[in-house]
Amino acid sequence: MGLISDADKKVIREEFFSKMTNPVKIIGFTGKEHCQYCDQLKQLVQELSELTDKLTYEFHDFDTEEGRKIAEQYRIDRAPAVTITQDGKDVGVRYFGLPAGHEFGSFLEDIVDVSNGTTDLMPETKDALTNVDRDVRILVFVTPTCPYCPAAVRMAHKFAMENTNAGKGKILGDMVEAIEYPEWADQYSVMAVPKIVIQVDGEAKVQFEGAYPEKMFLEKLLAALE
Repeated sequence: MGLISDADKKVIREEFFSKMTNPVKIIGFTGKEHCQYCDQLKQLVQELSELTDKLTYEFHDFDTEEGRKIAEQYRIDRAPAVTITQDGKDVGVRYFGLPAGHEFGSFLEDIVDVSNGTTDLMPETKDALTNVDRDVRILVFVTPTCPYCPAAVRMAHKFAMENTNAGKGKILGDMVEAIEYPEWADQYSVMAVPKIVIQVDGEAKVQFEGAYPEKMFLEKLLAALE
C-alpha cells in the first residue's frame, strides 16, 4: 500500500512538481542504527520519484565502506539521512530522519527550490550569506507533529542554498527528527521544538527555540560567527 494517497499525488504534481525546472537527485543513507522508519523513507522517496521525470534517487548502506565513502562526499555523518541535490551536486539541504507529518511539506518545497536553484530570501539576507566562509552547520530539531518546525527547517535550508549559490557551500542545513535521534537531541537538551543549534567549525555557538523570522534567524547566525 502506498504512503501517498492518489488525491495527494495529484496535488503534489500540480502544486509542487509542475514548478520544477532542473533535475533533482535525492541521495539517501540507511544503516542498522535508528532505522525504525527506513523502509518508509525509501518508499516515500520512490513514490515521489514516480510523480515527475525530474526527480531521481539512490540509497546507500551507511554501514558499508563504499556507502560511508559516498556519505563523506556529501558530508553525511550518520544515518538515516537524505540530501536533496542538484542532480548530484551537494547544496547542503539534508534530512536526518523521516520527513513526516508537517515536515513533508518542507520536503516538497525544498525539492522545488533545489530544482530551480532559487529561494525567496530577501536580497539583504542573500548578501549576508554570500560572505559566510566558515564551516556552519544549522541543526533544527523537530517532531512530526510540530506545526512551527517547518518554517525553521526551511530557513536553515534556504541559508544553505544561498551560500552554495554564492560559490561557498559552507553552510549545512539539517532537519533532525528528535524522536528518531534521541541521543542527539539529549546532547543539546532538546525539551521543546523547534530547537536550533548553530555550529561553527564544529563547535556549538548559538542555541535557541522557536521559528524565528528571517531577519532574526540571520542575526543568530551572524552572532554565532562573531
